[in-house]
Amino acid sequence: MTYDPLISKNCAQQPLPNSYWASTLAYPQASNLLSQNQQVDVAIIGGGFTGLLTAYYLSTEYQIDCCVLEANQVGFGASGRNAGFVLKGSGRLSYGQMASKWGIDTAKGIYNEFSEAVSRVEGLINLHNIDCDKQANGYLKIAHNKKALTSLQAQSDFIAKNIGGNAEFISSEKLKSDFMINHEAYGALRLNDGFGINPLKLVMGYGSMVRNQGINVYEQTPVLDWQQNNDKHILTCPNGTVTAKQVVCAGNAYNSLQTHKSINQRYLPILSNIMVTRPLTEHELAVAGLKTHQVTMDTRTLKYYYRLLPDNRILFGGRGAVQGKNQDKAIYKNRLLNALGQCFPSLININIDYFWSGWIAAALDDMPHVFSNNNTAYSLGYCGSGVSFSAQAAFRLAQHIAKDKVPDLPLYNTPLPKFPFAQFRRLGQAAYYNYGWLKDKYL
Repeated sequence: MTYDPLISKNCAQQPLPNSYWASTLAYPQASNLLSQNQQVDVAIIGGGFTGLLTAYYLSTEYQIDCCVLEANQVGFGASGRNAGFVLKGSGRLSYGQMASKWGIDTAKGIYNEFSEAVSRVEGLINLHNIDCDKQANGYLKIAHNKKALTSLQAQSDFIAKNIGGNAEFISSEKLKSDFMINHEAYGALRLNDGFGINPLKLVMGYGSMVRNQGINVYEQTPVLDWQQNNDKHILTCPNGTVTAKQVVCAGNAYNSLQTHKSINQRYLPILSNIMVTRPLTEHELAVAGLKTHQVTMDTRTLKYYYRLLPDNRILFGGRGAVQGKNQDKAIYKNRLLNALGQCFPSLININIDYFWSGWIAAALDDMPHVFSNNNTAYSLGYCGSGVSFSAQAAFRLAQHIAKDKVPDLPLYNTPLPKFPFAQFRRLGQAAYYNYGWLKDKYL
């Protein structure tokens, strides 16, 4: 059965995705399966960006004994199949809205955390010489209509005046002359601190970093049962148990209903679909008007995101099915191809070489949360910006666990809010998709 976080027990034994990234780097054989009982200070469930980097920071910053338990293998989940966008994300709240809700100092603090997240990923890539096909810096946020352009300008002005950040406003003419001739664009904002990478190569690089620290990363080791006995957690796996003082839930959208009650009903798993075209010739690029490899996302409610890859293929992604069982239906691939053609009409019939899906985790308040309570911690709700923020979240998780001071921000001092009537999350999601489609088309 196709993996679905709201239905499946776990993602063990699920096939690895046949993504474009997998064509650039062969998946290694799963290794180091847990085969005996073990005791550690901290057990981390999930071997993606968040879990691996939490282990790395626990070991390097605080010398805390830990291990990582991965139900499938490193690179299976979102960390190995996403679009590879390293960028600042703020959920759906603008910084002006944050300032109204929490005050300007909190808005600045959150902005700084998201900025530091991008710098942290770049620093790890450079420090550990991770060959992950890093592309040129630059994140373009494309206005899909005139109203969105006005909103982008207001956001840019607010950040410059009140936060201290720097966002370059790009007119429609400059966008066409310097970046792309996008038939669905009215202008853009450009942030310099963002870039594209090969996420599978990055997560494999993180795995090597962690193993080089002597930390056990157990693959094909799902947690089948979790019991808490006084100050000990006992995690039962197929071929052994792990007893730990503290446990971290680091699977994000690849957690499941059996992971732990502390995270159930606190996130909505959302499918994203990604397609990658055949390589374009220089003539085709010129006709299409594509002149940049910078990562790009539009302002739609149901966003599209895209970039030109190092081998001149186009990666193009957007929202997919509501339920996992429908994720591979042709309708979702055709929607992406149609959207690509609306942006770049000369590419409407281009061949698609790769098409795959993956889960992200959305929070009710559109903000990621890193939280620790009763010797259980989690990081959840990246809302699509997990490639970058997972690194900052992992660092803050390590601080939480080590009882070190973390910034006094809603990201870190409040738990994820629960979804009301959580059993109906997907009905609400389907309704929201219909609303978003109508809003993006007509408003």
